Parts: sequence; structure tokens; C-alpha cells
Amino acid sequence: MPAEDTSLDTLAARVSAARAATEARGETFYPGPSRVHLAAFPPKERWDDWVELSSRAWPARQERHYQLVPTTCFNCESACGLLAYVDRGTGQVRKFEGNPEHPGSRGRNCAKGPATLNQITDPDRILYPMKRSGPRGGGQWERITWDEALDTLAARIRAAITESRQNEIMIHIGRPGEDGYTERVLASWGVDGHNSHTNVCSSGGRTGYQFWMGADRPSPDHANADVIYLISSHLEAGHYFNPHAQRITEARARGAKVIVLDTRLSNTATHADHWLSPRPGSEAAINLAIAQHLIATKRYDREFVRDWWNWAEYLHACHPDRPASFETFEAILATLYTDFTFEYAAAESGVDAKVIAEVAGIVAGAGTRLSSHVWRSAAAANLGGWQVARTLFLISALLGAIATEGGTFPNGFNKFVPKPIHTPPHPGVWQDLSWPIEYPLAQNEMSFLLPHFLAEGRGRLDTYFIRVYNPVWTNPDGLSWMEVLTDESKVGCFVALTPTWNESAHFADYVLPMGHSSERHDTHSYEQYDGQWLGFRQPVLRAARERLGQTITDTRQVNPGEVWEENEFYTELSWRIDPDGSLGIRQYHESRANPGQKLTVDEYYGWMFENSVPGLPERAAAEGLTPLQFMRRYGAFEITKGQGALYRQEIPAAELADIAVTDTGRVYTAAPRPASPNIVPMGAPEPDERDRRPVGVEVDGKVLRGFPTPSGRLEFWSSTLAAWGWPEHALPGYIKSHVHRDNLEPGQMVLLSTFRLPTQIHTRSANAKWLDELAHTNPVWIHPADAARLGVAKTGDLVRVETEIGYFVAKAWITEGIRPGVVACSHHMGRWRLANGPRGAGGMMATVDLRNGEEGWRMQRRASVAPYESADPDTQRIWWSDTGVHQNLTFSVHPDPISGMHCWHQAVRVRPAQPGDVQGDISVDTGKAREVYRQWLKLTRPAGSGSPEGLRRPFWLMRPLKPARDLFRVRQE
Repeated sequence: MPAEDTSLDTLAARVSAARAATEARGETFYPGPSRVHLAAFPPKERWDDWVELSSRAWPARQERHYQLVPTTCFNCESACGLLAYVDRGTGQVRKFEGNPEHPGSRGRNCAKGPATLNQITDPDRILYPMKRSGPRGGGQWERITWDEALDTLAARIRAAITESRQNEIMIHIGRPGEDGYTERVLASWGVDGHNSHTNVCSSGGRTGYQFWMGADRPSPDHANADVIYLISSHLEAGHYFNPHAQRITEARARGAKVIVLDTRLSNTATHADHWLSPRPGSEAAINLAIAQHLIATKRYDREFVRDWWNWAEYLHACHPDRPASFETFEAILATLYTDFTFEYAAAESGVDAKVIAEVAGIVAGAGTRLSSHVWRSAAAANLGGWQVARTLFLISALLGAIATEGGTFPNGFNKFVPKPIHTPPHPGVWQDLSWPIEYPLAQNEMSFLLPHFLAEGRGRLDTYFIRVYNPVWTNPDGLSWMEVLTDESKVGCFVALTPTWNESAHFADYVLPMGHSSERHDTHSYEQYDGQWLGFRQPVLRAARERLGQTITDTRQVNPGEVWEENEFYTELSWRIDPDGSLGIRQYHESRANPGQKLTVDEYYGWMFENSVPGLPERAAAEGLTPLQFMRRYGAFEITKGQGALYRQEIPAAELADIAVTDTGRVYTAAPRPASPNIVPMGAPEPDERDRRPVGVEVDGKVLRGFPTPSGRLEFWSSTLAAWGWPEHALPGYIKSHVHRDNLEPGQMVLLSTFRLPTQIHTRSANAKWLDELAHTNPVWIHPADAARLGVAKTGDLVRVETEIGYFVAKAWITEGIRPGVVACSHHMGRWRLANGPRGAGGMMATVDLRNGEEGWRMQRRASVAPYESADPDTQRIWWSDTGVHQNLTFSVHPDPISGMHCWHQAVRVRPAQPGDVQGDISVDTGKAREVYRQWLKLTRPAGSGSPEGLRRPFWLMRPLKPARDLFRVRQE
């Protein structure tokens, strides 16, 4: 008999057929958003007392009674729904499973969701506030009280504010997990001190999308697509990968085709109908060849292009001598990309021209049902990587596959951010350390350049917080970070808000324990399908006890040790900064219901759910609940489904009494007036004393909502790039990467370092034992042809990978899953601890010696991970010792001059390990790192006298914690 077909496609088809058969029989499916069979989930009516039989008691029938309490996962940005199984007898969380009431994840989780249990029961986690008692990095700590920590920090911050040193306060966040809470805290302090990890994560992709549509993220409707075009490993490890992977799998089961561009054979690529393995950085050339095919064969949506591209603005600016007609634009468009033939794309990418032509035909056949996505990968890795996103969106814009069923939406159509109870004003300062004048178009804060700016004397930090961030480990050039973090003249007080020890916390002055995902409050909403939902992360033990009638006023009453949550911590800290209200800070952290008292989390979220979430109060009332009670019980609420093309919404005539229309159809108020949320495009520019407010865009005599761009249309030609010194890149185009073969020296290869394994993410999951066991090392992928050429005999042999500032030593993995001339290494591994430091992630942190000598920094492994005794008996069962190498330490900074994105790809030399080399060895010259920083800084075109109106940055571009408008102008010394 032939072997049973167990492929993903076959299994998905069987599941789909079984579901259809069950529905045909009239059997019940789960009534929530997940729409899976009722047998798969406990019915919500029984969540207060769910009974399961103990497997360990078999054959005896021993019942376990649980409360099921929803929260959301925090091990990536997907924010998938979780159900905590809280033992009614012991009050402990026994496990986490999926929440079927969550519209995004629909009851399903990847491995990282259930592993939340490992994180909250981690025997090495931090349970009490700690203060260093010796030199920074000395490994000496003493336990202190929260009062001592709060009073000390409040005094420092208050002094900085009253002495007009607001720019010496900074909170640096990696994965926020919430929609703007910390930004509002800083705004209440009058501080432009928000910093993020985004320019080492996704700013390249965001930039390409924002210059097109005014929104910085795509929202692909994968579920309804006929063709799914992915650049990178999105199905198993990409952006929002669990919610997206479900929908991609469902689309494939009904016949949709998947195209994947990924130099590495990712898990996603193995399931693609067409896998293209291009030379790194050539992806935009392939995209433009496909776009040229659509243009040359006239298979683009002519009406959509005519109505929704800013072609008239382009003609006016670039071809003023030609007739201002759409026919003129079409004639010009037909000539713009003629050089991007399939043969040219093949020469650049190394992908056969016939394959590219075949893919172009498939894409053309998708029409408006083409969904596409790029986030990190090529957009994050290459100089000019933002053009990868811009050229990918060009294909969708040609097909008219924008906000269509099966197309790609602006994220704002599918994301919902509720209004909070208090909204502080914009801060009255500009933080040059995060938003330097050299990068006026940077998508986000230039966070990874902070140590270089501090070393140059551009400023100093009095009080520096990190949260869900590990800059020494996460960023490139981490040893330059370590140098400034140990220099008290540059960073006066360094505070790590973290539940676990990490490489950066070791050098902090204060380590304050914050809660994991099931121990804190947040709201969040992400673009995962054509609809809007709001999720509610909550401390599950608090919610469980409140269901039993207990009163909980502080999460420390239910969390282990003295672990706190950010919301309550920041409220308390803000009150201590401004105890009498004289600084104007306290009012934004004060109760409305009980003036003079602190704002509680119940009032904060209760007000938000009651007043800012359409449909939630009515839905809650139907069940006899308040909106807060509803969200505590179910954890998520679907606001809308099937948003559709919001840009086509017609502005009501009553709103158009006093307007002006430009020659290109942009509709403004005739004079400045207060904004109306009913007619302002999402993210639209704010008015100043001279500007009129954009209302919409005129199309065929009607005023429609349009897009939040300067023109109100999709911007094929970016007036912003043209005006701010980059006219040669104003159109979607191809920028040859810094690792293009023309830029490589003889013998150099390209190192891919941006990919991640499906069961690890950044630094947070290293304290999850189940995930550690699944994935704990990061070998260097080498093609067999390269291995033979280099003299690497077999998998497991050590290789030395040499970068421009140092080298690292790792094991080789010889595989045909990488194209020749390219090597790859996952960025999750290589966790380490100094011998004098706390254990940290005991199952993933090797013990190292780190010293600085005449030849620079040298890291050598002293001891690998091994079994050890703890409160968790599983730590004695650790069977692995190899935890990989911290490659990021050997990368210098590569800031893209436009997007600000760190360009991760490295030009490297790979050779067999040298005598004395040991797995995990690191060598770094931070002096060379500074030289590379200065070389890339020369690529910039700073704001100043040549920028429009002498601005530092365009008003319309997104910016977290946007300062007061007059601060956008360059200061005149």
C-alpha cells in the first residue's frame, strides 16, 4: 500500500472537508470568532468551573477544577489570545491554551504561547527590587523596597524636569505590547524621551509603505487571496505569523498560490508553490520586473491608477512641459521601468528569467486578489531596503489590490486604538539623541546609534530606563553599548525594568521586576485580517480572585514575590515626581471618579471600554456585564468585520461647507479649524497657524476620504523624498545594497542574520524551558559548494566568521538550503552571563570571560549550560550544552540614510576555525566600530537650511510622542 499522504496541504484539506461535513450535518461550531468545532474548546459558559481529569491519577478518576481566565501572549507582537487554567484549589496557573474568543488568533497558538507557563514559573526570574552595591557590572546586588526605588527615581526625574533637563530622561522600549501607554506617561512628564527598537526591527519595511499610503504597515487579507506574495519566512516566523499562517494555510487549502522570496530555505519556502532564492538585496529588482510586465502587457487596473495614484502631482513636478493628462502619465509610465526586464532581474538576483516570468504571470492573474507582505528580511537588511517594500506595494497598486477582498490594506483600516481617559499635551522639547538632524526622514528613533551619540558628547542621560529591551544583546555593536552603560558620566542612572536577568541588566543600577504577559494590563489591536478587534492583556490571578469575590487593589497582591506591572508602577512614580500637583503631571494620573486619588487600572480601562470602543458597551450590556467585566471575562472584542475600502468613503455634504480644492484634487478646509474625526484621514497632518486641515480628495466630482498622505492619494511619486533631498529615489526603484556583489571584495560572502526560528524570539523566550529544548543553538548555514571551497569538511566543524570590526566562532551546518556565496545565522541565540553575575536564563546562558585589551574586546566561553539544582526539577534534566554564539556583537552599525533602519546584512569572510578558537568566541574592536559609524553618517543629507521651511522633519510623517509643532523647526544658534 502507498504511504499515507501527511503533507500540510493534504491535512489542511482534510480539516476543511471535515468542517464542511460537520456544518452540513448541522452540528454546533464554537460560537465565538474562532469558528472551530465546539469539542475543541471549553464552552465559555463553563469557564468559571471547568473540570478535567488528572492524567497522573489514572486509572483513578481525579477531577481538577479550573477557572479559565483570558489574557494575551507577549512572546511576539501577534498578541494571540491565551486562556489561563487557574487551579481553583491551589490558585496556581496550571497551563495556557488558546482563547477561542480572540478574533485574531482564533483559539490557536504557536509553541511560544503555552510556554508562557515556563516564564511565570521560571526559577531564575527576578522577584524583588534590586540595587547594585558595587561598581556597575560588578555583580553585587542588594534587595531594596519599592519605596526606596520609587523615591530615588522620582527625585532624579523631578530634578531634571525642574532644571529644564527633560532630555536627560529616556525610556527605551523593545516590544511595547500596548498602544501608547508609555508614550502618554512621558508626555505627562513633558519629556520627549520615548525610544524604541524599531530601527533594528522593521523601519525599512515601514518606510516603504508609509511613503506610498501614509500608513506604515500593510494588512494583507491572506484568507481571501488567490495569490500570496511573501518576501521572507512569514508563514512560520514572520510578522503576526500565527494569525497570518492560519489564514495562508486556509487560502492554500482552497487553491491559492504562495510565492516566497527568501534566500534561505525557510519552513515557509518549503510550502511555497514558487520559491525564489535571490541574491541578498536584489528583491526590488524582481519586484520591478514583475511591475514592468504588468505595465507592458497593460494588465494593470487603469481606472484605479487614474483615480488613486498621485500622477497629476508627479507630472506637475517632473514633467511640467507635458500635457497634464492621464494619457501622458501612462505614456511616461510605459518607459520608466523598461530596463527591468526578466533578464535584468535574473542577472541581478541569480534567479532564472523563466522562473521570474512565470511568477509574473501568476501575479498578473491574481488581479485584486493579490495579498503581499514584507517586514524584516530584505527590507531590514539592505541599504535602501525600504525600496523592497515600496516596489512590492507598487505591484499591488498597479493591480488595484488595495483594500480589496484578498488584497492588501493599510494597517489603519484594520487596527483600532481606543482613546484613553487622559491625553497629555505634546511635550515642549525635542530629543536630539533619538531624532538627530542627520536623519530627518527616519521612520523611528535612531536608537541603535545612542552609544555613538553619547560618546560624541551630543548629550547625556540622567535617568535611562529599559523595558522589554536588552540593548547590549539585541543591537549591533553591543560592546559600544556596554562601554557607555558603564560610564556614569554619560548615563547617570540606569534602570532595567525586567522579569529576568539579561546581558544589559547586569550593568544596571536598579533592576525592578515587572510582570510577564499574564501579570500585567495592556490593550492592543493589530492588523491581521479585514476587520478590527481589541485585545485585553490582564493579570490572570487578579481576575481569578476577583471572580471569587476578593478585592485586589495592586497586582503585587497576586503576582509572585513583589513583581509589579507598568501601569501601576508609572502611576505611582508620576505621583511621587509631582506629589502636590504643582508640576502639572499628577493630573494625568488622577482619578476622575475620585478626584485627589490615584487613577486605578479598573478606572483607566473601565473608562476606555465604556467610552472609546464602539459596540462594546451594548455587547456587554446584552450579557448583563459592564464593558470592563466583559473584557476581563472574554479577553477580546471584535469591533468590525469587513471594513473594505475606507479610502472610498464619501465625505458628507454637511462637512464640506467651507473647503478649498487644489489643482491636484486635494481638499482642505478654507481656513484652520478644530479637527473633526469624521472627515480627517487617518494619520493626517496636524494644522498649524497657517495650514489648512486636509479633509479628503476629489475623485470624479466627489470628495472621498482618501489616504493619509500629503496628496490624499497613493504616492507613486513622493513629494516628501523629492523635497527633502532625495529626488532620485522619489519613485519606487532599485537601490543596490551595501552587500551587492559590486560592493564585495574578493573572497567576501554575505551573512544573513535577520531570520528567526519559529520557537524563539528575541531575548524574552530564553527563560522558557520548553522552547529552549526545542531550539538552543544557531549554526552557520553554508552551501556544500562553499564548504568544499573553504575547507569545511562536515557539519559541526567550527568556522570563524570575520566582519569589519571583529569575528565570531560558530559551528557549521552544511546544507543546500542556502544559495552559494551566502551564509546565514539565526539572531536568537548566544545568550551569555559574566561569571560574577546572576544565573539569568539558566538553560540558555553560557558563562563567559569578557576583557578589553590592546587588540580590543575578547569574549571566551568559560562554561556551557549544564544541569543545575533549582525549585524546578527540570533544570536537572538539561541535556544540551551548545547555546550558540552572540553574533550581533561583531556587527557595526549600518544606518540607512533615509529610513534610519540598521542594515543587518554583513559582508564577511568565512574560514575554518583558527588554532585556539572555541565555539562562541567573540573578538571586537570598538574603535573600528566608531570608524564605520562615521562612514555611514557621511551618507546622510541632514535637515537644515535646505529642508522645506527649515524643518527638522516633515510634519506628516509618523513620530511616536510627537513634540509641539514649533519644535519641528531647526534651531538657529
